[in-house]
Order: sequence, then structure tokens, then C-alpha cells
Amino acid sequence: MRQDPTAIEDTWLARAKRLLALAETGQHFTKNPFDRERYDEIAHMARAMLADLGQVPLSRIEGLISEHAGGYATPSVDIRGAVIRDAQILLVRERSDGKWALPGGFADIGSSPAENIEREVWEEAGLKVRAQHLYALRHKARHPYPADARDFYKLFFSCEEVDQRDPKPGSETSDAAFFKLDELPELSQVRTLRQDIVAAFQADITDRPCTLFD
Repeated sequence: MRQDPTAIEDTWLARAKRLLALAETGQHFTKNPFDRERYDEIAHMARAMLADLGQVPLSRIEGLISEHAGGYATPSVDIRGAVIRDAQILLVRERSDGKWALPGGFADIGSSPAENIEREVWEEAGLKVRAQHLYALRHKARHPYPADARDFYKLFFSCEEVDQRDPKPGSETSDAAFFKLDELPELSQVRTLRQDIVAAFQADITDRPCTLFD
């Protein structure tokens, strides 16, 4: 049976990322200089595989992925917030690609997940909110986001407005506005999928919403 080329690439992308994670963990923990050389070689090969799969220069991959200072390589964390008002959801337009996404970004060290998303909504949309419920925790690689050499967990929070005001863009966004589900603008797929927004609306109308995961 002929395999889907896209599925093959996804499989090898996952393997290359896992291989790099194992190599970086070995680089940190090994005390043997000969093992260190082997782990260095494996890490270089894994980065080369990622560069080939992404059809980008190796230097770009090496600049994108740094060794994990903590020693054991783990996924990075991306946090997004859903603010719903009058059956409309808050989205921000990203300056980087001109497309729209739920407000959020990389989690900052030293802040809790709730503190992270409350700050992100304020910085990107000018709204003060409180995180209320974790409605989804997704492994990015298991969902139809664009392929990424990095590995992510994406945390989605339902947020409640502290006081209602007109949203306004921040330094990393060029616009911020509320949209109905059937009138969504073009989404920044690397950040937010339509299914993430649908899940937010479902959580909003449920008395005891469950948390989607994986």
C-alpha cells in the first residue's frame, strides 16, 4: 500500500525532534568526553534532518533550537486566552504575519500559567482579565498546525473580563477585535486553529466544562 507522503514527513519530523531531545539530554548529563562527542554528532545529525524536512538552511535550524539549559529536553509551552463577550471572541492581529489569533504566546519563566495569559491579553489587546478555566491542553504535533521543528504544549484558558472596555492592539499586534464564530478573519494557523475557537465557545456555554487534552 502506498503511503501518504505527508504522513511520512510527519513521522520523520517527530522522530527527528525526539532524536534531538535525546541527544541534548545526553549532552547535559554525560560525564564521559567520548560520549559527549557522540551526543554532539547525533544532535548535529538530528538538526540536519530537521533542516532537510523543512527545506531550510541548517544555520536556521541551529539558531531556532538551542540546547535546553535544564538538562532534560522538554516541550516548550504556548499559552492562549479565550475572551468571549456577547457571543463573540477576542482575536488579535499579529504584526509578524498580518493574520489573527487568540491572544497569547510563550510562557515566561517565573509566572504561573494564569499570570502569563492575563498579562498576554493585557499586552496584546489592552483588556484586564482573569483566567477561569483550562479548556484545552494540546500537543501541537498531534493537531493540524503547520509543522514545526520545535515541540510544544499549547494551553488554552477561558478568561473573564475584569472590566469591559474597547480592545486595543499592543506592541506585537496591529489590531484587536471581537468576532462571531461564523465571521472569523483569516487565522494565523501556527498559533490558532478554528477548532481552538470552537472549543472555547463550547466551554463558555457549558456549566462544568471538561478540559480537552492530547
